Amino acid sequence: MVNYTNRVMTAIESAMGHEIAWPDRQERAVNSLISRGWVFLVICDQNKRVIYFFAGMPGSCHDLTCLRRSSLWGRLGYAQLFDNGQYLLGDSGYIPLDRLVCSYKRTGGDMDNVDFNTCIAHARVGN
Repeated sequence: MVNYTNRVMTAIESAMGHEIAWPDRQERAVNSLISRGWVFLVICDQNKRVIYFFAGMPGSCHDLTCLRRSSLWGRLGYAQLFDNGQYLLGDSGYIPLDRLVCSYKRTGGDMDNVDFNTCIAHARVGN
């Protein structure tokens, strides 16, 4: 049984070694916050790198409240944070802003809105 387990682990590691790693300091901090019931805001770029992190809100806080209390809230409109055509994607729990595109809360059966929500969901799921 031990040889079989070792062979399986070796195969998994060689096929996916770049995906399997012990959490770094930041990931361990996030895991610790999750287990304590804290809400946090994480923003990733298209390469899935964390570019902004805010934590410290109780788990009962709404996502929008977390965003409003973060240092990012007052800077969303700043030109130095975004180039033309750049924006953040948010779910329907946020409010749309110049640089924050959110999905529709209710699509009303409008297929354009349904398709829009699907596109946003696909982009967000990647992160």
